[in-house]
Amino acid sequence: MIYIKTKKEIDFIRESCRIVAEALQLMKSKVKPGITTGELDSVAEDYIRSNDATPAFKGYSQGSAPGFPGAICASVDDAVVHGIPGNRVLKEGEIISLDVGVLKNNYYGDAALSVAVGEISEEKKKLLDVTEKSLYAGIEQAKAGNRVHDISAAVQNFVEDNDFSVVRDLCGHGVGKYLHEEPSIPNFGKKGTGPRLKNGMTLAIEPMVNAGEYKVVTNSDGWTVLTADGSPSAHFEHTILINGDSPEILTIC
Repeated sequence: MIYIKTKKEIDFIRESCRIVAEALQLMKSKVKPGITTGELDSVAEDYIRSNDATPAFKGYSQGSAPGFPGAICASVDDAVVHGIPGNRVLKEGEIISLDVGVLKNNYYGDAALSVAVGEISEEKKKLLDVTEKSLYAGIEQAKAGNRVHDISAAVQNFVEDNDFSVVRDLCGHGVGKYLHEEPSIPNFGKKGTGPRLKNGMTLAIEPMVNAGEYKVVTNSDGWTVLTADGSPSAHFEHTILINGDSPEILTIC
């Protein structure tokens, strides 16, 4: 079921999204060689709770995997998404994807960004740039009357035109009443297909882009998704509101 949110619900979602955006920017300012992913997790959780909100990912369960232990997903280099924060020390030249979900007033916000750890290679710089720009290419298509796969096709075309690949086993999603709602929003697809976009829909659009092939595998921890060929991966995500011809990005500050 695809939920159309009321103005009151959108206001609650907007508040959760504000906290997400601020937590991400706070973590981004802390990323440097020598910090651990666990320290970044603590920074985010402390900030979220200081806003009378709850980290949405902590304890979240899917399939047979145990409840997720972190407040954030911290995915380094060849980790695409769902990296578990802990004792890993960030090193010069790596990239890290930081993904945050927040629950407040029974409504959710969700976003992610990828950050350079010190100086990185030209390939990784391009990967970050292309992935972020593909997100905005997708958002441009998030207009009432368009279809979900208009978003998908825009992301795929931009990424593949720049010689990278979109992950096909994972996708974006509706968000708001629940952390994951319909519709699914893949990062590849045929323009003009998929559910019709309507005012009041809130969506988490999230390109996951690999420098190498699109195939992924899941680590033995049951959570961390890795590129199958060991190539680096980047991830950017915003929660947006369908609002006529002008999609509103809710997870921005």
